[in-house]
Amino acid sequence: MVKFSKETASIGIIGMGDMGKMYAQRLSRAGWRINACDKADVYESLKTEFDSLSGVTILPNGHLVSRVSDYIIYSVEAGVIDRVVAEYGPSTKLGAIVGGQTSCKAPELAAFDKHLPPDVEVISCHSLHGPNVNPNGQPLVLIKHRASDESLHTVEEVLSCFGSEYVYLTGEMHDRITADTQAVTHAAFLSMGTAWQANACFPWEFGRWVGGIENVKINITLRIYSNKWHVYAGLAILNPAAKRQIRTYAESVTELYKLMIQGRRDELKSRVKAAGEAVFRAGTTRQDLLLKDDVLDRYSLSNQPREEQRRNSHLSLLAIVDCWSKLGIVPYDHMICSTPLFRLWLGVTEYLFRSPDLLEEALDTAIDDRHFRSDDLEFTFAARAWSDCVSFGDFESYRDRFERIQEYFAPRFPEAVKLGNEMMKTILEKTTSGGP
Repeated sequence: MVKFSKETASIGIIGMGDMGKMYAQRLSRAGWRINACDKADVYESLKTEFDSLSGVTILPNGHLVSRVSDYIIYSVEAGVIDRVVAEYGPSTKLGAIVGGQTSCKAPELAAFDKHLPPDVEVISCHSLHGPNVNPNGQPLVLIKHRASDESLHTVEEVLSCFGSEYVYLTGEMHDRITADTQAVTHAAFLSMGTAWQANACFPWEFGRWVGGIENVKINITLRIYSNKWHVYAGLAILNPAAKRQIRTYAESVTELYKLMIQGRRDELKSRVKAAGEAVFRAGTTRQDLLLKDDVLDRYSLSNQPREEQRRNSHLSLLAIVDCWSKLGIVPYDHMICSTPLFRLWLGVTEYLFRSPDLLEEALDTAIDDRHFRSDDLEFTFAARAWSDCVSFGDFESYRDRFERIQEYFAPRFPEAVKLGNEMMKTILEKTTSGGP
């Protein structure tokens, strides 16, 4: 390989979805020459879209990208990575560096080992944030799978324009940590959206969902459903650790709901508080994530006055801590490798469990107040259904469920995404300045 510099080397990106485009734009603005491609049917539209960005050359296919690029990033869905690498991998330039951007590294690295020529080095990466989040200060995982230290330094130099914090992991460690920090979080929000759709409910139109924690639930649920289904399907279905955790979450939801409807107050309180003590145990370093209602009240889609807020059982939050406790997960252990969404969800969960009066109110509400009972029932059904979908490993079933609910909420996506971005900015500023 020639000396790697902006004058002598070029970067290839195979897959120009949202993250691929973000990488192409940022790398080209930093002075790197980019060769990129996507599916053949979007070649012309992609050329038009990037016509004004002089540093980006759109090519018809991955063979042409692979032949001329010195560092190639596969930015495709985890479910198709093997097929795409099998097709374009043999065309890889002699001595090039290849990596991938999928959220599940086991199938990605297996595809590289199987289909890439032996002279190719493999250094994968994963930006732990979405395409609309400022990457500055965010975790960026680097996985030196088969490569020299010199090539790792090259990749570090190329990606330095993101301003991200490098985290060095193996593929196996990456998959375990992403399962710990993302799988159950996604399952919770997917289940909320499913429950609201099942009840033909837009939650921001009802006084039951008013206030800071409710704003988080609504905004992040809509944020997830405004994205592409495969962003979440690959992590859930292809990562064995994620499957187990999603199943455990569904079990926790079901078991806690049964205690609620059976009126077993003491058992419910004992179990939930024991889980809280295990997860937020004494001596655990707080990450300055406590997000109180007054911080999040401004990010509301609702026109309902704050005073109309009803007490909530917060089953989704109780179950996530119960699940973490069962699995022996201490969420703070992986803060260096956490997504903004996870930090936000952990923040409101911590707020609930570190506020004794609020936690006691939620537990009493779970037993005494029937206003949320039907919603909690649908949430329980939804958590179990998503778990079954993931366990079956059926991408098409996952897509069908996701897109059906996505269509239901679509009219409110623009406003929700705008508010969600503002909320994320607040959280990122808080966690970056005061957190790890």
